[in-house]
Amino acid sequence: MQNPWADGPEYVTRCPIMSGGSYTYKFFVQDQEGTLWWHARSRWLRATVYGALMIRPKLGSSYPFAKSKLELPIVLDRDIIRVQQQALFSGTAPNISNALTINGQPRDVYLCSQQVINAALNQQLLFSIANHRLTMVVTDAVYTKPFATNVIMVGPSQTTDVLLTTDQRPGSYYMAARAYASARNAPFDNTTTTAILVYKSTTSRPILPSLPTYNDTNTVTNQIKSPGKVDVPIILDENLFFVVGFGFFNCSPGPRCQGPNNTRFAASMNNVSFVLPSQASLLQAYTNKIPNIYTPDFPAAPPVKFNYTGNGRRGLWQPVKGTKLYKLKFGSSVQIVLQDTSIFSTEDHPVHLHGYHFYVVGQGFGNFNPSQDTPRFNLVDPPQRNTIDIPVGGWAAIRFIADNPGKISVSENNYKPIGL
Repeated sequence: MQNPWADGPEYVTRCPIMSGGSYTYKFFVQDQEGTLWWHARSRWLRATVYGALMIRPKLGSSYPFAKSKLELPIVLDRDIIRVQQQALFSGTAPNISNALTINGQPRDVYLCSQQVINAALNQQLLFSIANHRLTMVVTDAVYTKPFATNVIMVGPSQTTDVLLTTDQRPGSYYMAARAYASARNAPFDNTTTTAILVYKSTTSRPILPSLPTYNDTNTVTNQIKSPGKVDVPIILDENLFFVVGFGFFNCSPGPRCQGPNNTRFAASMNNVSFVLPSQASLLQAYTNKIPNIYTPDFPAAPPVKFNYTGNGRRGLWQPVKGTKLYKLKFGSSVQIVLQDTSIFSTEDHPVHLHGYHFYVVGQGFGNFNPSQDTPRFNLVDPPQRNTIDIPVGGWAAIRFIADNPGKISVSENNYKPIGL
C-alpha cells in the first residue's frame, strides 16, 4: 500500500488524530489479496480500536484455490490496556493479562473460521481446531504455497488465511488459542481461550484440540514459502544489522521506578532507545526541514559487538535515548538482519515494517554468522510478510526495495512506548 503519509505510529508519518478530530485515510491496494486489518496506532490504543480488512480478487479474477463457502474473520486478542498502563507508570515489565479472547469473548463462542488475526498487543498465539487440518494459503495478504498443519502461530499484527474443510463426524469441536511464551523466567498468561465449531443438527460435547507446549519454538518457526519463484533483491545497496534487546534506565527510587535496583524497563535497537517527537512528525520535519526534531545518525550496526545470545552483560543494560534515523536512497535494495539478544533476557520479537512487504530470506538460532548463514538464504521462493517474529535467541533476515518514499518505521509492536 503506497501510503507514506499515513502508515506508522503517531509522530512518525503524521501527528495523531486529536479528540474530536477526524482524518480521511485514502490508500491504494497493490498486489495484495486476503486479510489485513486496520487499527489505531497511538501507543497501545491498537488493542481497543481495530477491525478486519478483507481484500478479494478483482472482478474477473479468482483465488488460486477453491473458493470457500463461508468466510469469517477470527480475531485473537487479550485484556491488555490496564496491564500496559501499569507497566508504563511503574517502569516494570507488563503484568499478566486477565484473559485471552476470540472475537472479544474468553470462552465458547460459536463460529466457523477462515481468516485469523492476532490483535493481542504483545503475545504470540498458537491456534488449532480439534480433529481438523488447517491449510495456510495467505499470510499478511500475500499468497503462500499451500501448507497443511494442525496448528498455526500468529504473531502480533500478523494475519493468516486458512482453509478449513468440515469433513469430520458431525459434532462440536473446540477451536482454541493459547500463548507462545518464549522469554526466560518471565510470567505470562497461561490460559486458553476457546470458541466452538458446531456441525448442523448436533448436540455433542465439544472436543478440545491438542496444542503444543507454550515454549515449542520448533513448531512456530516452520518456514512458509511463496507459491513460486519471486524477484528477491540479490545485489544489495544496504546491508544493515539491527540487534534488539531489553535493558533498564536508572532513576530515582519511587512509585515510577520499580524495576530491578531502582530502574525503569527499556527496549532498544542497536543500543538506541527510540524517543518519539512531540512537536511534529518525523516525515513533516524532513519534508519541511524543521530542525531539532531528529538526527540522521542511527547506526547501521551495533556500536559494540558482543556474544548477542550468550550470558547477558550488565554493562550493556542501559541504552542511549534518542530520535535517530537512518537514510535510505529511493530504489535501493536493502537487507536487514534482526538479531535477538540476551542483554536482559532473550525473547521472541514481532517486528513490523510500516509501508512495506518484505521477503523473509532466512531465520535461525544463536548469533547470525554472515559467512555460514548467508549461503543458506532462500533466494528462490521466500515468503512475503509485513511482520516477522525474530526467533527467541535467534535472528531473521529480510530483504526489500525501498520504493515507498517517506519514513519507514521498523518497530516492535510490543514495546514501542519504551523505545523499540
